Amino acid sequence: MYLGLDLGTSGVKAMLIDGDQKIIGSASGSLDVSRPHSGWSEQDPAQWIRATEEAVAGLKQKFPKELAAVKGIGLSGQMHGATLLDAEDKVLRPCILWNDTRSYEEAAALDADPRFRKITGNIVFPGFTAPKLVWVKNNEPEIFAKIAKVLLPKDYLRLWLAGEHISEMSDSAGTSWLDTGARKWSSELLAATGLSEKQMPSLVEGTEQAGKLRGELAVAWGMGTDVVIAGGAGDNAASACGMGTVAAGNAFVSLGTSGVLFAANASYLPKPESAVHAFCHALPKTWHQMGVILSATDALNWYSHIAGRSAAELAEELGYTLKAPTGVTFLPYLSGERTPHNDAVIRGSFIGLGHESGRAALTQAVLEGVTFAIRDNLEALKSAGTSISRVTAIGGGSRSRYWLASIATSLGVPVDIPADGDFGAAFGAARLGLIAATGADPLAVCSAPKTDQTIEPVSGLTEAYEAAYARYRAAYPAVRSLMQ
Repeated sequence: MYLGLDLGTSGVKAMLIDGDQKIIGSASGSLDVSRPHSGWSEQDPAQWIRATEEAVAGLKQKFPKELAAVKGIGLSGQMHGATLLDAEDKVLRPCILWNDTRSYEEAAALDADPRFRKITGNIVFPGFTAPKLVWVKNNEPEIFAKIAKVLLPKDYLRLWLAGEHISEMSDSAGTSWLDTGARKWSSELLAATGLSEKQMPSLVEGTEQAGKLRGELAVAWGMGTDVVIAGGAGDNAASACGMGTVAAGNAFVSLGTSGVLFAANASYLPKPESAVHAFCHALPKTWHQMGVILSATDALNWYSHIAGRSAAELAEELGYTLKAPTGVTFLPYLSGERTPHNDAVIRGSFIGLGHESGRAALTQAVLEGVTFAIRDNLEALKSAGTSISRVTAIGGGSRSRYWLASIATSLGVPVDIPADGDFGAAFGAARLGLIAATGADPLAVCSAPKTDQTIEPVSGLTEAYEAAYARYRAAYPAVRSLMQ
């Protein structure tokens, strides 16, 4: 058996698979996000341990024999978080999360240093780890002075699981400290933020062994004494491993809290000015590009609270047949935006409201706004040299066939829906645990699931969607000019 642990923003998911990659079961533990100030987003790392223990306890209750047979554990996690430890591995402050934008001024200052884009292949975004450390240095110098190690969230879990300070390439590529082409830390960029390589974890590939489960936990969970922990992956790379998006030409769209358009690459293809992320993949000698929007299902959830209806009820109210845009435009920039704008200040808006604009029209505009943000990502990926002929849909929002039809029509490509099953980050992490424990061929293990259904573009609405997308594109600079 093999265990995947996915540390998300709202919870930890634990998934058990067998040697044939059949899913045995899964369980989860919940997490809360603290937002003490506007633009701040934090979590106490102690929550991650509690939630992981809850998730594993849920599996142990239902599948004690299967859990006892675990030989490998893979880790996946929310990226970019700054977990700061002292010399005794004690947490110095709450972890600053991926969607925290407080360090936008520090990010701009680092991005103005040409070495960062040249070495990392990426813009220095406010959500990345390096500018958060500069913010801590500038605003909490007494904490900065005590930092012995900086760990990403899933790698803090590894420290608890195995007692090791180790990370891997895909997650570390989102720190602004990694030489992404060479797949190693850049001492030059670390020095530019007042840090050194000794304060970083060691690096392995996501498929390699990266510690073994501590005996105390092995006993508590009823496991053996020789359980291997894989390097693992950042959440999107782990999802790609789960979806089989590991070879050039493969792509997926993820409609989760944030939204992602992810394409695997056989070589390193940076184009930072497009605000496309060019990161290492979890498999050796592979990279990927992705565009990221900060609010996908988060936008619909935000609107559902205001509308007083669940997200599912709002989607159901629209029906299943794609409609032409109504003229109401929604910008989903509720906490700023990454691709293509790299703008921490911009905020969301509805434009074009009239007396006739009822709840359903606003729901439709919210879904279309997220769709057009993903279309922005496609255009950015195209400019970086990546072409996409079809995508596979994952994430909670992919349950809405209406939304997928909207995405297919705007992107102009078919959207595949995988056959029933959970092929997300926890499954991808379990696959990496299998590879690390057995030495199996990564490409053979990380195969694509069968397609259950394909949503084709609605050709009769292409023109209307293009016009609506043009309005959407024109709205950003107009709204941004009001926020100077």
